[in-house]
Amino acid sequence: MNGIDRIATAFAGSGKRAALMPYLMGGFPDLPTSLAVGEAYADGGADLVELGVPFSDPLADGPVIHAAGTRALEVGATVDGVLELATRLSQRLPVVVMTYANLVLARTPGGFAAALAGAGASGLIVPDLPLEEAPAVLEACDAHGIALVPLVAPTTPDDRLTAIGERARGFLYTVSVAGTTGERRPAEDAYRDVLSRAKAHTDVPVALGFGIGTPEQASAAADAGAEGVIVGSRLVREAAEADDPPAAVREVVAAMAQALR
Repeated sequence: MNGIDRIATAFAGSGKRAALMPYLMGGFPDLPTSLAVGEAYADGGADLVELGVPFSDPLADGPVIHAAGTRALEVGATVDGVLELATRLSQRLPVVVMTYANLVLARTPGGFAAALAGAGASGLIVPDLPLEEAPAVLEACDAHGIALVPLVAPTTPDDRLTAIGERARGFLYTVSVAGTTGERRPAEDAYRDVLSRAKAHTDVPVALGFGIGTPEQASAAADAGAEGVIVGSRLVREAAEADDPPAAVREVVAAMAQALR
């Protein structure tokens, strides 16, 4: 089973109204603890994990995740170190790596896709990779069975939605609001609008992210039609503030998973 197939299986077999995908900053607050946090996600009922590679200029990330990435870099996190995390976590659940285009291009698209496949990763998210520059990365990912997951926003026009949706692999990452990652107040009507537009333009599952931080918001996203729910800043903040990060995030993920059942 390649990565694309594994993601499809996770969505279809989650046993929930929407698959739950928590975000993990690789190497935060250090590599061993981030591994323990990822394993706690699996224990709490996650279906997939989005594994972030820390980067010096993370344009899509809000302050919480940006700060975590900065800390991870300060303590020595590297691409190879994060891929080692992917190797371990992929034994429990599908891993979708989130990184920025510079890190992909530095190794070449083929080299990066091969490294992902070698680490057992299932997918790749590159938020600063525009549609027009994606073909080489998509071709490399397809060759290695890695799902290149694109993003769409509420402001994406219909013709562009069609082009992105046709090339989506694994799932379509749908941003709930314009802006960067971060916790926000619930906006169920906005969820429904952006999800209905995205689902009309693709055949893969549609996952909703950016701004989902409570079980109630996760449930609202599923009610609005999301087939996957992505939770990031809430969990990174929990890991940063807790005395026992794995135990704290496991509790939050378990509550999210229960809300989606």
